[in-house]
Amino acid sequence: MRVIEYQEEYKKYFIQFNTDWIRDNFGVLEEEDMATFDHVEESLAKGAMIYFAVEGENVLATCMAKPMEDGIWEICKLGSNKHIPHQGAGSAVFEAAMNWAIRHGAKKLFIISNSRLKSALHIYEKYGFHEIKLDDYEYVRGDIAFEYNI
Repeated sequence: MRVIEYQEEYKKYFIQFNTDWIRDNFGVLEEEDMATFDHVEESLAKGAMIYFAVEGENVLATCMAKPMEDGIWEICKLGSNKHIPHQGAGSAVFEAAMNWAIRHGAKKLFIISNSRLKSALHIYEKYGFHEIKLDDYEYVRGDIAFEYNI
């Protein structure tokens, strides 16, 4: 397995894996999801990066690092191929996204998630994120948030 930076040919997997994951777990995409998918190139132009775990011809997982404000970066849209076993692919793209943000000046990393997504929560905790409380979790499905101080 290799981890690669965004290439246009893989954009469809970024959208597909995340759409499948959101619909399978929560039933419906939210406006914020659609905005992210519709503006991938604009996010990349502002410093974001999307990583893909690839093995042979198969794309296994994806994750995005996106600058917000004041040195805060969001690690978001961690998704995987639900049709192919991919042990470690999620962790690999997550770590690559973290490292991109840190190399590009992040002072803090931020994640919004849902407390029932145990495998994702395990990844966040494995990489040293700690839970924080928010007044607004941005997504209807969001009920837990994490941060990592650099």
